[in-house]
Amino acid sequence: MDVILLSRIQFAVTAMYHFLFVPLTIGLVILVAIMETRYAATKNVMYRSMADFWGKLFTINFALGVVTGITMEFQFGTNWSEYSKYMGDIFGSPLAIEALFAFFLESTFIGLWIFGRDRISPKMRAFSMWMVAIGTNISALWIITANGFMQNPVGYVLNNGRIELASFSELVLNPYSWYMFFHTIFASYIVGSFFVMAVSAYHLLRKQHIPFFKTSFRMALVMAMVATIAVPLIGHAHGVNTAKVQPAKAAAMEAVWETGTNHPFHLIQIPDPENERNAVEALSIPYLGSLLYTNNPFGEVVGLKDIPEDERPNVSLVFWSFRGMVGLGLLFMIIAWYGFYLSKKDRLLISTRYLKLVLYSVLLPYVAINLGWVVAEAGRQPWIVYGLMKTTEAISPIGISQILFSISGLVIFYTMLIIADVYLLQKYAKKGPDLGQSAEPQGKEMIA
Repeated sequence: MDVILLSRIQFAVTAMYHFLFVPLTIGLVILVAIMETRYAATKNVMYRSMADFWGKLFTINFALGVVTGITMEFQFGTNWSEYSKYMGDIFGSPLAIEALFAFFLESTFIGLWIFGRDRISPKMRAFSMWMVAIGTNISALWIITANGFMQNPVGYVLNNGRIELASFSELVLNPYSWYMFFHTIFASYIVGSFFVMAVSAYHLLRKQHIPFFKTSFRMALVMAMVATIAVPLIGHAHGVNTAKVQPAKAAAMEAVWETGTNHPFHLIQIPDPENERNAVEALSIPYLGSLLYTNNPFGEVVGLKDIPEDERPNVSLVFWSFRGMVGLGLLFMIIAWYGFYLSKKDRLLISTRYLKLVLYSVLLPYVAINLGWVVAEAGRQPWIVYGLMKTTEAISPIGISQILFSISGLVIFYTMLIIADVYLLQKYAKKGPDLGQSAEPQGKEMIA
């Protein structure tokens, strides 16, 4: 254990803890905004109750997530000071915009939505929640813009050993950032939709508030259906772009060792990095590997053997994380579209096995989206800024004891926040909505 490894572990732990809150915030806020809009348009109190119930769960997760994000940013100064000196001119710009514009947009309108419940019109409440939704997405965009530069540096000049911003438009229009942004956003929609579906399934299995939760389930199901199709399509385009700008990461994702054309895709594969080969390759589909990485079945795929050993990522970590993410993505697609079939046949309430499957799958989207970030970040190694600065050059001159102390404190603090988040979400999710006397009868019309 050295300073570099411990600092990487610390940042990985804090980032993954933080990202247990973020995707639910991004995914759930869209559904709450739609519910508010439906109430403003129809005046059906069922939608008012739905927006209040799911909005309460969103607010709990949002508030605790903000705390984890603030502490994470301090590490750039404490553990990665050399990186901050080298990248500050570029990295600081999108993060400053995110804080000054997106965060204040979210905070202002979520405050208006919470405290103005009986003081503003339904249309204004719907507008407020859409502003929060836009703010969360803009926040994600600027953070991913900063990360996208680390993955694919553009619009910069080197001056006195530092990177300086030369073209703000190139930074903002970086293709890598936009592929990553849409891939992350739609993956977050899967998290949010599966959360709503799981909570709804819990109550439907117990025959509680059936009109309310059947409607909630169906609204989330539509989002899940769209997102589970969008994620692999965007992911494919992202993979093709990654193969161009980060060939080492792309090769590690499928453990490609030899450079060549007409590359197959192996459904069953076990990499053997020590011997620079794959120990197992079975059920191979000719030309599919080249097609997936170049959009051409005869395209050339760069192999790891043509990349210097000291510029290769951890192949096993990237490969298995990628396979896990893709496998879970296929599972989510099956669950969503099979749910659509049951809903169309009006068999959702009697399909207890399906509802249990949805309920027990609630954590899997979190696993999948974090596996995606492992691929993105571990696949970039050994570079912290791809092709410009290695991770070993970015570390702060601090001692191991200091890092161990901070890791321990962060793990304890973040674990307490996670426990609080899970406890509160579970408590209020199980409690169910606070329906007025007129809400349930009006909601019965939505059963059909």
